[in-house]
Amino acid sequence: MTKRLIAGLIASLTALLLMSDCVFADEPPAWLKQAAATSLPTYGKDVHAVVLHDESIKKVEEDGRIITTTWWAVKILGRESRGMASASEAYNTGSGKIKEMRAWLIRPTGEIKSYGKKEAVDLALVDNDVYNDARRKVISAGDDADAGCVFGYEIITEEREVFSQFAWYFQSLSPVVMSRMTVALPQGWRAEAITFNRDKIEPTMNGNSYTWELRNLAPVEIEPSSPRISKLVAHIAVNIFAPQGKATMIRSFASWKDVSRYASELNDPQAAFTEPMAAKARELAASAKTEFERIQAVGRYAQSVNYISVQIDLGKGGGYRPHSAADVFAKNYGDCKDKATLMRALLKSLGIESYPVVIYSGDPNRVLPEWPSPQQFNHCIIAVKISEGTDAPTVIKHPQLGRLMIFDPTDDDTPVGDLPNHEQGSYALIVAGEAGDLVKMPSTPPEANRLERIVEASLSADGSLTATVRERSFGQSAVEERRLFKRVARPQYNTAIERWVATTVPSAKLSKIEPVDGSQAGQFALDVEFSSPAYAKSMRGNLLMFKPAIVSRRSAEIFSSAKRTHPVVLSAEAYNETVRIKLPDNFVVDEIPEGSELNLPFGNYAANFEVKDGYLIFKRSLILKATTIPVEQYSAIRNFFARVIGTEQAPVVLAKK
Repeated sequence: MTKRLIAGLIASLTALLLMSDCVFADEPPAWLKQAAATSLPTYGKDVHAVVLHDESIKKVEEDGRIITTTWWAVKILGRESRGMASASEAYNTGSGKIKEMRAWLIRPTGEIKSYGKKEAVDLALVDNDVYNDARRKVISAGDDADAGCVFGYEIITEEREVFSQFAWYFQSLSPVVMSRMTVALPQGWRAEAITFNRDKIEPTMNGNSYTWELRNLAPVEIEPSSPRISKLVAHIAVNIFAPQGKATMIRSFASWKDVSRYASELNDPQAAFTEPMAAKARELAASAKTEFERIQAVGRYAQSVNYISVQIDLGKGGGYRPHSAADVFAKNYGDCKDKATLMRALLKSLGIESYPVVIYSGDPNRVLPEWPSPQQFNHCIIAVKISEGTDAPTVIKHPQLGRLMIFDPTDDDTPVGDLPNHEQGSYALIVAGEAGDLVKMPSTPPEANRLERIVEASLSADGSLTATVRERSFGQSAVEERRLFKRVARPQYNTAIERWVATTVPSAKLSKIEPVDGSQAGQFALDVEFSSPAYAKSMRGNLLMFKPAIVSRRSAEIFSSAKRTHPVVLSAEAYNETVRIKLPDNFVVDEIPEGSELNLPFGNYAANFEVKDGYLIFKRSLILKATTIPVEQYSAIRNFFARVIGTEQAPVVLAKK
């Protein structure tokens, strides 16, 4: 063979290898080609991707196996959305598997790149668990994608499920051309679906298959203080039922009492205590003088237990069963349900009854009361039965179980008697067998989540300012301060405080930052001292102009848009501040803002200004209720905060004598 012929063969092979990623790659399936050819309308500049095809078929077998086939395709309109060119599928190692996973990228030129087993990466589904049966496979094409590309994938999974319920979300932040879900059941089985966030979607029937479909769905815009996406997008919850008397491993839930009975079977046997545990509980409560203090001592101990999650047998409901309290106590670690179980056992040894409470952490509006399902929850907390002599903002009264104080043993920033903001007002299931039920979690009043601030300042004739800020936070306001203080190193914390002061005080130089975490009392204290060489603006030496609101409030709701699509969600908070500014001796007040008082159903605001004994005294207070305000009332809340900001931005003018 001649050298020229060999060189030619090598060149040809190289060209084929270079082209194998595109032109000669595995051909995309017909559905993906059809989706890629879809004619799209013109979208606004904020739309960077369009979901062309979103479909899933769940085939339920008599033996409890569920085979799911998923097809999905997206068109990338802007580089901002290259990350959407990704396929991800979760599975349980003990009860399921991914049978097939393929993906394709179609470039605007028509070139094709295919992805398969070699490109699939197997990862843990939850990063902070020591061990978890749940894993996921991922194919990422983000680095290959660009504007104009279409990415699509096919995935087939097989899982042995213990639950007979599925949820399907038709919409996302991007527009969706077509979204479809099909449930194929054995003969004699039936399916029922509940529709959320739009009129009822009726299924199309084909034999014993049910199909729900929507087309041409607009993108969902997230606005400031808007509800979470689960309350904005159209979705369905599907229940499947075996024939009456049919023996099956798949468990159905017709009511919340069914869910309570099921969860009690998993939780109650694990909450037994041993003598060493009882001795520890007695030690913790030794100095406690009241029932509340005993619960508080045990609660602090439960929060101190290391958060480590070990999840096995998820396909058999293992993710809902806590480890035994004795094991958690001996090993000093566990996840949320383990901490709740340990606390229950310790309280029981002191003669205090309690119940697990399953809840969705992170979105108070996520749980849907119309759909009895354990799959709606991702977190476990506790309800402690208390006497009439014990009280706290987080107490509810249950018709059968009596007075219950709700507490989260996992959140070590929130003490007994308080509840994290993202859990307040949520529907949660009190797990108590026949007496269990879905109830609303308490919402603490604004006054329980308050920030109190006193500012003492001195203004010089050259416009320089020295000031001392003394803050005391309570409830969830203290939790926000505490989280920042505990989660970062001290230099980073100081930098955050410096940036906060600098937002309203130019060239501020801080000489003191003194935080004190009083978590046992539910408080947080912060003292800050600083100076600014040019806080007041001097005009030809005859006038000084400055803002009495020296430092900003911790929270600032800004609603600048004239129109609104979604309701406004407010959290309960209260704020009051007194500012005393010593005025320079050779200046008098020439202009002073008018006070302001606003009283609306969702909140109150008051501000007033006074000159007394050489001081300018500025007071402001704000109270907001935990509420959701309909879109129709958006102008009222927008005007409310516009007037608040206007008052706080108003300057005082001093004139030289």
